[in-house]
Amino acid sequence: MPLGRELPQLLKQRLFYKGRKFDFEVNRLRLPNQAEGEWECIRHPGGALAIPVTAEGKLILVRQYRFAVGGRLLEFPAGTVEVSEDPLATVTREIQEETGYSAATWQKLGEFFLAPGYSDEIIYAYMATDLQKLEKPPNQDEDEDIEIVFYTPEQLEQAIMAGEPVDAKSISSFFLARPLLM
Repeated sequence: MPLGRELPQLLKQRLFYKGRKFDFEVNRLRLPNQAEGEWECIRHPGGALAIPVTAEGKLILVRQYRFAVGGRLLEFPAGTVEVSEDPLATVTREIQEETGYSAATWQKLGEFFLAPGYSDEIIYAYMATDLQKLEKPPNQDEDEDIEIVFYTPEQLEQAIMAGEPVDAKSISSFFLARPLLM
């Protein structure tokens, strides 16, 4: 078992829903401290994110419509890790689909849980450099409504600090990469 993991004892699974991108469950558990109760959890296969950096030092982001928040968020290209897929393969595909670029050099920045109070989703963050514009980018997913935008690291930090709508995985990944960018 990985360091820091202490699995609870499953006493009863009360509800289970299998969705397209994630599963939802309500379980009666006994925690390591012996407390018992019902907890809800979103089970997610994880996601992978790329911070694409151009030769000029600009960051490529997408402004993407997100129905759950009823608006557009500024995000780095990212996608759901498919079953048995390496996160680097996921993000290699996603950067091409969402931005029309490919990267020759990848650097893993780290990984982190997105919302551990109710989900097991983990994000694998990478920096992508030595970019090439694709002649014919792959088609985007049908539900993607994306605009590609370019920011300097300073502009993105200002946008974050000013409270512009930037998603949490992009903010976290940006600050993991910041020492390498500035």
